[in-house]
Amino acid sequence: MNCRHCNNPLSHVFCDLQTCPPSNAMVKPENLTHPENYFPLKIFTCEKCWLVQVDEMEKAEAIFNEEYTYFSSFSTSWLAHAKAYTDYMTDRFKYNQDSLVVEIASNDGYLLQYFKEKNIPVLGVEPTANTAAVAKEKGIDSIIEFFGSSLAKEKLSGKADLILGNNVLAHVPDINDFVKGVKIALKEKGVNTFEFPHLCTLVEYKQFDTIYHEHFSYLSLTVIKTIFESQGLEVFDVQEIPTHGGSLRIFTKHIEDKSKKIEDNVGRLLEKERKLGVDSLAYYSNFQEKVDQIKYDFWSFLIEQKKAGKKVIGYGAAAKGNTLLNYCGVKGNDLINFVVDASPYKQNKYLPGSRISVVGKEQIDMYKPDYIIIFPWNLQEEIAKQLDYCRAWGCKFVIFIPALKII
Repeated sequence: MNCRHCNNPLSHVFCDLQTCPPSNAMVKPENLTHPENYFPLKIFTCEKCWLVQVDEMEKAEAIFNEEYTYFSSFSTSWLAHAKAYTDYMTDRFKYNQDSLVVEIASNDGYLLQYFKEKNIPVLGVEPTANTAAVAKEKGIDSIIEFFGSSLAKEKLSGKADLILGNNVLAHVPDINDFVKGVKIALKEKGVNTFEFPHLCTLVEYKQFDTIYHEHFSYLSLTVIKTIFESQGLEVFDVQEIPTHGGSLRIFTKHIEDKSKKIEDNVGRLLEKERKLGVDSLAYYSNFQEKVDQIKYDFWSFLIEQKKAGKKVIGYGAAAKGNTLLNYCGVKGNDLINFVVDASPYKQNKYLPGSRISVVGKEQIDMYKPDYIIIFPWNLQEEIAKQLDYCRAWGCKFVIFIPALKII
């Protein structure tokens, strides 16, 4: 395998999570007797540009299809984040009815709806037809295609005042062509923002469950600066934000655009990453040991509760939970009786690999579990608040990242 940015041959393994099916490939009841496709999940560090990445074992077209089950609007905290972003960007850059806001990976219109409420023209680019259909029901025009330089040339050349993408950069197999497309679609003085989980947070807090086949790259500001500059774009601001356990929001512009100064935040974070050692192999060398310890703690907890006769369920049929379950080798409803999810698009299906059944929230009251494992730990406060009524019968909440914690 060669680096997807600089084409350098890759040999340094950052983490090996063995094999698992794509994390959002929910299994329908009628397919329970059918085999699943398993793919290696081995992550490499490029010793030349320091991009952390997984090989494209499953094509993006097969992952992001018309049966994609992740709909952004089912998280109230994520909707609040989207609205706050809209207010902030409108205030800072003064977007109005003469502007065009383009979101890449616009999903079900969870964010663009807030720009639309301000009478700012919007356009979504979303490859999954089922989520785009929901956006269109909200009156949000959507192009149902993968974003890249070809689409930008054909349909968006020089048109966008703002191009944004939340949690999409990591999902792109050809990151160079993707950023090239941003360069093409952006107006001369336009602004681009991307949000993505910060590699340094992943390393510090052992967030190995954010590694799955949908995420082709794991990004630091150091790497992003290199990639964007190679395509004629420049990072002029960066913010550290709490979403997804610790993310970066970058602001980029055309290198030729001198109307925006480079904020001090950029240099400060680059220096912080340099001191951590993101440009040295030592920084990436002992992550596997930390991952394996979480695996052992996960198994010990489940076996202990099983022996004690306790009832354990999961909450959130999230991709990160599927990485954890598959790497730990949990199968069926024996140790975890079922998983609850608020999305009807996931209910009455089964988790990929583990084949644990997914049900609606009403099952919690009927079953009265002793423990609820919160798989999307980044939403633990939101979920614990929603399920606070469970404490009435002594139920406790559990997370395993960065370490076993009973709430």
